[in-house]
Amino acid sequence: MRRLFPVFPDLPAAALDDREWGLDELADVYAYPEPAEYAGGGAADAGRTGAWLRANMVTSLDGAAYHEGRSQPLSCAADMRIFGVLRALADAVVVGAETVRQEGYRPARAREAFQARRAALGQPPAPAIAVVSAGLTLDFTAPLFTEPLVPTLVLTGASAPTERVAAARAAGAEVIVAGEGTRVDPVRVVTALAERGFTRLLTEGGPTLLGQFTAAGVLDELCLSLAPLVAAGDASRIASGPPVTAPERFVLASVMEEAGFLFTRYRRT
Repeated sequence: MRRLFPVFPDLPAAALDDREWGLDELADVYAYPEPAEYAGGGAADAGRTGAWLRANMVTSLDGAAYHEGRSQPLSCAADMRIFGVLRALADAVVVGAETVRQEGYRPARAREAFQARRAALGQPPAPAIAVVSAGLTLDFTAPLFTEPLVPTLVLTGASAPTERVAAARAAGAEVIVAGEGTRVDPVRVVTALAERGFTRLLTEGGPTLLGQFTAAGVLDELCLSLAPLVAAGDASRIASGPPVTAPERFVLASVMEEAGFLFTRYRRT
């Protein structure tokens, strides 16, 4: 893996070589900003939610977010290493219900390599999985709900079916109301998690959920893997749904490359 940007004057020359990056090095590259950057409180921070929301997505050269319903065919070993690092740095992984079903989500696992880093930040051994679902059409007998190290969170609307809410709670999930009626409000998703101490957030989509976060203006950072593949077909983009009034500017924070894959990171200005 090569780091292409930024190239600092004091960066060791070896960092530009095609080599295996250690997990600690990758964790330093992808470290969350200090809380002061997203705590909010002033007039200039009126849009801040008290959390930093980062997205991690992969796309083909022609813009497909998945192939045959799953993102895995677009991925590679280096992409999965970064995927693991991003999860290991997060307090919670926020994901849509359809992605949970399509990708067969399981609980996040504790990783020995990150235990000291997480303990120093006051984090539990593994991030919580936070599922956004209006209808709660989820399999509450699945390992995601029955075997997590940290209880799985379910964010839904105030009018979610009462029997499904009861089933979620019976399975051990924490149900959080983050919207009125059957609608889940993306801003309330982020603020509700922040109020519970989950301030380092990672969303893995899918495209509908990422589109909602984008339209609501609460996406702070996008980690985008560009696969050297052409998928064609009718797969959606990485973000779909309601349009924004005007495209929002993000700035390039870093670029890494391995085997033709580009691993980019952009931050909201």
